[in-house]
Amino acid sequence: MNNARWDRLLLNATLATFVGDMPYGLIEHAAIAMHHGRISWLDRMVDLPGDPAVLADTVQSLDGALVTPGLIDCHTHLVFGGDRAHEFDLRLNGASYEEIARAGGGIASSVMATRAASEEQLFAQSLPRAKALLADGVTTLEIKSGYGLELDSERRMLRVARRLGRELGITVRTSFLGLHAVPAEYRERRSEYVAMVGDEMLPALTADGLVDAVDAFCEGIGFSREETRRVFERAKQLDLPVKLHAEQLSDQDGAALVAEFGGLSADHLEHLSDSGIRAMAAAGTVAVLLPGAFYALRETKLPPLAALREQRVPIAIATDCNPGTSPLLSLRLAASMACTLFRLTPEEALRGITVNAARALGLEDRGTLAVGQRADLVAWHAKQPAELCYWIGGQLLRGVWVGGESVTA
Repeated sequence: MNNARWDRLLLNATLATFVGDMPYGLIEHAAIAMHHGRISWLDRMVDLPGDPAVLADTVQSLDGALVTPGLIDCHTHLVFGGDRAHEFDLRLNGASYEEIARAGGGIASSVMATRAASEEQLFAQSLPRAKALLADGVTTLEIKSGYGLELDSERRMLRVARRLGRELGITVRTSFLGLHAVPAEYRERRSEYVAMVGDEMLPALTADGLVDAVDAFCEGIGFSREETRRVFERAKQLDLPVKLHAEQLSDQDGAALVAEFGGLSADHLEHLSDSGIRAMAAAGTVAVLLPGAFYALRETKLPPLAALREQRVPIAIATDCNPGTSPLLSLRLAASMACTLFRLTPEEALRGITVNAARALGLEDRGTLAVGQRADLVAWHAKQPAELCYWIGGQLLRGVWVGGESVTA
């Protein structure tokens, strides 16, 4: 009879727990145990309460390798049809993001391609992108809709997002982004479109169990604060959390709006004001920085990092994986870019793709290595945490466990 108390025990690890006062919450010469999908024990190996072979069904030595929480990509537009490589060419030949958008490119271009794709086609196109993120250590992934902009297409996108999670054995959280752009057929009737998003699309998709949060693009070329507020009020009635694309191209005071609703996050934030920062700090709203879009659009205005730090606003990092402004398929590279472009420290960047990213999704059971937390963890071909930001690209992944089960990336 097997009386082992744990399902799996990893030995000879360097644990970056992101718990406590030590840098990275580091525990060297450590072991970590998993049972029934949760972390059941972790500490120095010398403190193990017995013989490893007796303690666990499966025992594995990691030879000193670094182990972190599973990475969390808290802002992506991963499900879409087609691509926009031609717009990359246009931008490098002098066209601005706004010029491309106003000429019918940008989001409108992806809407056409997404509407034309079947659910199976969308899944086939999106699966390699999700696999690339998993291969870089992502075990929890947010995916937004917003390239359908009508009920059936938005539903297809969200169904594909759910299916990706089931296929890969990872957690996928969905955000309904009906206020992404005004579709061509409503260009002269935008108030009708906003009403349809809040009164018809959002309730229907929520009833289908496809929506975990509600997002919007609050921007001069997107939607106003008043239009965003209308949909946020409907989200509140449906007991759904909100988040917002805010202050990317201009200051629309969107961060204060999402904070007013107790929002999970405000994302982009290059033009964030001091008053917006104070509102976010008071509400506990996470600042999600998206260096991939900053890089792809060749932006020069940095997010106000010093003020965010001063007000103790949690900072998360995400890929913003999308076809037009951030075709980025590595969350670890996003963290590296945040260090180089935004001057985050490696610890800030790594907290931004673990514990703070979990907070940006409203998930309290992951993002750190601690007893009772979900057993989502990654072992790396690295010895110290800073290596995950130091190396620009490359394959560092050694092993992934999701809910205590080994997953093939």
